[in-house]
Amino acid sequence: MLLYPAMKDLLKNIPSRYLLVNIVAARARKISNEAEQDSIPLTEKPVTLAIEEVASGILRSDNAPFTEERPEEEPAAAAEEAGSVPDTEPEEYDAPEDAEAEQSE
Repeated sequence: MLLYPAMKDLLKNIPSRYLLVNIVAARARKISNEAEQDSIPLTEKPVTLAIEEVASGILRSDNAPFTEERPEEEPAAAAEEAGSVPDTEPEEYDAPEDAEAEQSE
């Protein structure tokens, strides 16, 4: 449970709890990625660092990026990467012969 900083103090810089969670999560991911790329050991967890930035006023809703910039992809290519578009026709399923014999009994 988060005791410090108080929620009311965090909401002074960010207008809603939902927005606060999204901003802190995005910033924590960015802190973690930057530390990993630069091989910098973190003394605190990334979420704690992001919350401290909100509490101090460094990170506010008007200057916080919500998502990382990603190049636009073709919808079909994105769906294919996710595995939702099959490459080939599904194979026919043949039931084992034993199963057919059991059903007729």
